[in-house]
Amino acid sequence: MTADRRLALVLAINAVMVLGLVGVGLAANSLGVLAAGADYLGDALGTGLSLIALRMSRGPQGHPRATSYAALVNANLLLLVTLAVALEAVYRLSTGAPSIDGLPVVVVSVVAAGAMIACALILGDVEGDLNLQSVMLDTVADAAAALGVAVSGAMILITGGLFWLDSVVALIIAVVVGYHAVRLIRTVLSDLREKQSA
Repeated sequence: MTADRRLALVLAINAVMVLGLVGVGLAANSLGVLAAGADYLGDALGTGLSLIALRMSRGPQGHPRATSYAALVNANLLLLVTLAVALEAVYRLSTGAPSIDGLPVVVVSVVAAGAMIACALILGDVEGDLNLQSVMLDTVADAAAALGVAVSGAMILITGGLFWLDSVVALIIAVVVGYHAVRLIRTVLSDLREKQSA
């Protein structure tokens, strides 16, 4: 399967997941699920940008740096989303976590994790392509985030409380994803500097 088709399929899966996650997040009052929905929206936009950049980089009039710029934009979008999630998580932790319905959180998060694992398998080997690496980073981060949210939803469901756990998990995920986004930004900037000096 070509890189274009792989990206298009990942884009379609992300778009469907955005609708499901935002709907369930609002219904269940879960920051973790809403954060995942916002992240998937950023991923859908980033994947679409990656697809456009991949096509722009080809041909005699192609822009060889287009995919690096797309990777840079993707990493920055991911960083912005994680910052917004972290701020909301801190706000909820400081003002008191709202009541959260654990069952829909668990169900939608397990489905989301499965969808992102499928996306990672669709992307396959991305070694040497910073553009596809940025999409893979988003995808793997989403799978991990979904599993974390599923665990917090299960704990909320089992205990009938611990609503603060939703915000703690969202904050932890934001910190981990933000760290990897910063690392990717540094790698892309280094790559762009090398291409410019070459």
